[in-house]
Amino acid sequence: MDIVFLGVRHWHTRLYLDPVLTMPDMRVVGVSDPDSEAAHATGAKAKCRHWTDFREMCAATRPDFAFVLGRHSDMAEMARFLIDSRIPFAIEKPAAASSQELVQLADAAREKGVFASVAFVLRNSPMLTVMREALQGDDEVLYASFQFIGGLASRYETNGPWMLKRATAVGGGFLNLGIHFVDLYTALVEGRPVTVESASMSNALAGLDVEDHGSVVLRCGTGKCVIQSGYAFPAPNGIFDLHYSIRSRRRYFVARDAQTFEIWDDDRNCDTRNIPTHNVPCYPIYTRDVLDRVRDGRPPIADLHDGARALALIERAYALSPLPAVT
Repeated sequence: MDIVFLGVRHWHTRLYLDPVLTMPDMRVVGVSDPDSEAAHATGAKAKCRHWTDFREMCAATRPDFAFVLGRHSDMAEMARFLIDSRIPFAIEKPAAASSQELVQLADAAREKGVFASVAFVLRNSPMLTVMREALQGDDEVLYASFQFIGGLASRYETNGPWMLKRATAVGGGFLNLGIHFVDLYTALVEGRPVTVESASMSNALAGLDVEDHGSVVLRCGTGKCVIQSGYAFPAPNGIFDLHYSIRSRRRYFVARDAQTFEIWDDDRNCDTRNIPTHNVPCYPIYTRDVLDRVRDGRPPIADLHDGARALALIERAYALSPLPAVT
């Protein structure tokens, strides 16, 4: 398959590109970004041509598949072009500036039969696989709590200042990090209706017009999920403050750190697994899986409608807790 990358100045580019470059059955034929230096550097790494205009790149290369990154505010334009061109693709979250816009894209992709995957990589995580195996039968998730705090917002000042403005980032730390857990909870309750019960967003730490911390309570029937996420941990990039607790009718799951996951039963037995519990190690798994799915004619593990569902919940949380104005 011939692969192209759109918006390669995004810091997640390497998480997709590095795995693709190890696959003998895949070939990177082009990369693009409005920032010519970023496009040139990534093209040199991938040993392929680079463009500043993604349309020109796609016309010249006629790719079999595209990975879409770039500024959040630009993603919908790129997705719309790929759908109209009938080029299958995987896109970073949030994939559009609003859930309404994303629903329109999702409907267009479905109507034209275009494979369009949103990179909710935790759906490919060993952690989710373990939980689903344990939850077989009539067991179900009742309560869930996800705390996932990333590095300070200041890390974007040099490698992505657009992330610090709502106009280009769409949201802040909760959207960027917490959306993975909004989608994960939706996956755990198997697509049943989820609503936002309460929300609290804050920009107290960094004083930006995007949140640096958010807390959201979701409801699904009688079950609930609490998610806390944001930019608050003064740690090196890639190190997170995380702790997850999930209670089903018969089990209790705990992620104690980045690689320790426990499954407890009601007889006080504990099965401890050494598996990744956050998103970064899941990108190579997702990348291989998404390419296998499009080649085999299978649907994506999470599509644009799934992306719109998660984004709509976060929009509701924002509406319940607007940030104070930044002067």
